Amino acid sequence: MSQGEAAGRSTAKPQDQGWAWMVLLAAVVLQGLTLGFPCCIGVFFTDLQHEFQASNSQTSWFPSIMVAVLHGGGPLCSILVKRFGCRFVVMLGGLLSGLGMVSSSFCGSISQLYLTAGLITGLGSCFSFQAGVTVLGYYFVRWQTLANAVASTGVSLGFTLWPLLSQYLLDEMGWRNTFLIFGGILLNCCVCGAIMRPIQLAPGSHPQSAKPEEEPGNRAEEAQLSNGASPYHPMLQQHTRRTKCFQMLQKYLAFDIFCQNKGYQIYTIGVTWMVMGFALPHVYLVPYAIHSGVEEHKAALLISIIGFINIFIRPLTGLLSGHRVFTGRRIYLFSLAVLLCGLSNFICVISAEFGVLILYCVILSIAMSGVGSLIFQVLMDVVDMDRFSSALGLFTVLESITHLIGPPLTGFLVDITSDFHYVFYNSSFFLISAALFMGLSFCALEKKNKLRKASKARLDNHSRYQYSEASAEPKVESQSPAAVEYITSI
Repeated sequence: MSQGEAAGRSTAKPQDQGWAWMVLLAAVVLQGLTLGFPCCIGVFFTDLQHEFQASNSQTSWFPSIMVAVLHGGGPLCSILVKRFGCRFVVMLGGLLSGLGMVSSSFCGSISQLYLTAGLITGLGSCFSFQAGVTVLGYYFVRWQTLANAVASTGVSLGFTLWPLLSQYLLDEMGWRNTFLIFGGILLNCCVCGAIMRPIQLAPGSHPQSAKPEEEPGNRAEEAQLSNGASPYHPMLQQHTRRTKCFQMLQKYLAFDIFCQNKGYQIYTIGVTWMVMGFALPHVYLVPYAIHSGVEEHKAALLISIIGFINIFIRPLTGLLSGHRVFTGRRIYLFSLAVLLCGLSNFICVISAEFGVLILYCVILSIAMSGVGSLIFQVLMDVVDMDRFSSALGLFTVLESITHLIGPPLTGFLVDITSDFHYVFYNSSFFLISAALFMGLSFCALEKKNKLRKASKARLDNHSRYQYSEASAEPKVESQSPAAVEYITSI
């Protein structure tokens, strides 16, 4: 537990029951307010283009920065969580999110939106969301898979309600007043954070933090000090700074896990590549439908259809993946869901009629349910819980890079060709290739581990056989106590 949480600990609370379910409810609302929010930006896409005379690529930087910062602020969030606790970080995120959207309502250029709605709101959403995910790992053990799946339904609620609310407010008040109202709505993250009170777990019931090992740098520093070197020597100060910097990177960005844990390495690379195409339909589906002649109200309804179906499918996916049959195999379910996301994009290429787009949204939402409910559970499967916050930091930083560059690059391609079909071609390429990479790589890794275990078992059996022969021979040749004593010592 962090120092901040330790300072405010209450009486011991059992996991998987009682107040844990209130925390889960807060996490549902929290994910709807944070992860679900960027989905409504497509509703304002055309109005912002006309207001600021911006291209597709320029306008797409606004949601890209927001989502990139939302995911990329993980290391900073990890530092704050360890220092001040989850409750404080969630509430701080709510204040930043509200401030960012209120400031956005007064922007006079698209570049100012990059700072207010993109950076400030994105960072606030990052603090609230990631701290909310982390706290679930402490409140739930037995029902952890179900809790993560249920919490992710908040994203589905956000996907359902944000576009409808956005379109209504946009028609009635314009985008500036709508952003002002959004600032007040996002302040409710502070209420969710207040519910996530610190928990004191019973001994042995929570993941034990790894004991800090003595670093080589520390030993070298101590050796120099013991030899009479001054602690203020320039070379020693520089070496100390490098050592502390390395320790900070290892603690909050989990580079050591990335280098040593092959499963985490494969999963992180695969998801990072996947994100290049995963966000594209969310940003461009509404503009694509409007460009193809669909009415604005119907176009906004498409995103809501995706979210509405997700509300029911995500908990079912969580229950299914939580079954013991899928223990250690959730990565394959995740890869299958990503593959289905990629294949579904070809429906949009066939036709842009409203009925066809509804079919696309139904299939995409089912696939997205698997991705959304499993993405963090698979990460918990491949990484120990005591390092989850650090692993999540590096995981989200790499995600943020592809979140940032994916939509603008595709928007630039659309500006050049004036063809929205490239949005779905690009999305399919990244999703399908990522799914195949993760599925095949984990399959190969699993086979390699089985071969290693089988080889080790054969060596152990062979060693036991040699030992039994060696121990039998002296008993036949000699009954001397010395021989018996020697064999016993082996």
